[in-house]
Amino acid sequence: MPYMILTYDKPGHEHVRDATRGKHLEYLEANVEKLIGGGGLLTDAADSVIGGLILLDVDTAEEAQAFIADDPFTATGMFERVEVVRWRPSFFEFRRLAPGTVLKP
Repeated sequence: MPYMILTYDKPGHEHVRDATRGKHLEYLEANVEKLIGGGGLLTDAADSVIGGLILLDVDTAEEAQAFIADDPFTATGMFERVEVVRWRPSFFEFRRLAPGTVLKP
């Protein structure tokens, strides 16, 4: 059951993101079997990261909340806001999906 996690950084916390990015990526690699996709949210000029998006395959909202709570970025206090929302894919990888499609590797 996919969940979308949106994170928004506190203003002026680019240095925190830069310092913690390696640990964050290690955490994601260690949990790659749960990841549908993800990446940084950029400014319009694409000159800095202002947050992130994770598409996560877990069974419950509580598991999605626990996932982001365990992310090294969270421990730094870097996030101004975090949203965890259940996601129903309709389009993926440049194609429309049949209703009820389950995204699995």
